[in-house]
Parts: sequence; C-alpha cells; structure tokens
Amino acid sequence: MPTPVVAPSLLAANHGEFIAGIRAIEAAGLTWVHLDIMDGHFVPNISFGPQVVADLRPRTKLHFDVHLMLTHPDRFVTAFAKAGAERLTVHIEAAHDMGSTLAAIKAAGLKAGIAMNPDSDPRRLLPYLASVDLVLCMTVFPGFGGQAFIPEVLDSIRFLAAERQARGHDFRLEVDGGINAETGRQCRAAGADTLVAGTAFFKATDRQAFVAGLTA
Repeated sequence: MPTPVVAPSLLAANHGEFIAGIRAIEAAGLTWVHLDIMDGHFVPNISFGPQVVADLRPRTKLHFDVHLMLTHPDRFVTAFAKAGAERLTVHIEAAHDMGSTLAAIKAAGLKAGIAMNPDSDPRRLLPYLASVDLVLCMTVFPGFGGQAFIPEVLDSIRFLAAERQARGHDFRLEVDGGINAETGRQCRAAGADTLVAGTAFFKATDRQAFVAGLTA
C-alpha cells in the first residue's frame, strides 16, 4: 500500500482567505491540497475554476490534487493543466469518453484519476484501473462539504483495494467526504491510503494531531 497522504480540501476553507487555508495546510506538515471543481450541473454547487488554480499555483509548492466534478471534464483538461494542476480526477458518471479523457490527462503530463459516486458500482472502473494513478471513492454525494460519511462505500473501497493487489497496480486509493478520525480509520482499514479531509481538518483545534491520527 502506498504511503498514506492527507489532502485537505480547500472547499472547506474560508473562500475569502484561500491563501490562509493554504498556509494552514503547509503548517500542518502536509504536501497535498485537494481542489474541488464544481460546475453547478454535475453537482448542485459551484466552486471555482482554472483561474483560481492558476492564481494559487505560484503561492505554494503543495501538490494540486484537482477533482473535476463537471459534466464534461474532457473540455477542461487543457485549462487545468495550464493552470498548474498536477493531478486531475474525473468521474465515471460524467458525460465523456473515459478512455479518451484519461489519455488526454496523461498527454498533458499530469497524473490521472478516476472517481465514483457512492451509489456507483465499482466494477465500472475495472477497464480503467491500468490507466490511472488514483481512484477516488466518494464517501458522500458530491456537492457540499460537511456531509455525513456513507459507510456502505467501505465495500467499494475493499473491492478496489483487492483488485489493486490482485492485478499488481500501484494507483492511490482516495476517499473524500465525512472523513474524521473515526471514519478515516475505517477507510484505512478497508485499503484507502489517501484521505481528503475538509471540515474536520479546518475545524480541528490541533491540526497536526488530527493528521497524525489519520496516518498512524
């Protein structure tokens, strides 16, 4: 299993103080930030676009883990690559040709990820596991932070972790939604190695201790 990573979601930070959010992630000793891009159509919320990513890029050395919750993510690969994303994750449920989109992400020099919603069958991802660097299991329905963890997704995490081992793949297995000390332990036990924590991270009184609890 890859070394565990915690990637705080900037969606949970103060949107008028994104740089302060970035500095809080750095101060906790972390190396990744998760950037949720939402279009108001694929999910019922709007966040921010490539310009914000481009403006943040020169201000930090954090790894930009960009999650495209877009109906047509294939149309935005080039824009986010130019903005400074290092990893782009796209949804199996979106309206695009997954194979072509993953190839475009790789051609742009980025790490490629595939995401699934809580009610999707993880077997839909099987044809693409050899082509990705990351698989993201949403543990809430995407759109808004602060939602309750959906425990049924643990079965999907176990399934994908078993497939990773059986096929000899090395993709990261990421979870996002309702991640706190308890649900993080459950996800780690199921095989996840990359944990997106938004609300719990930014509200923690001791963020370094919170991160240590997730990665122990």
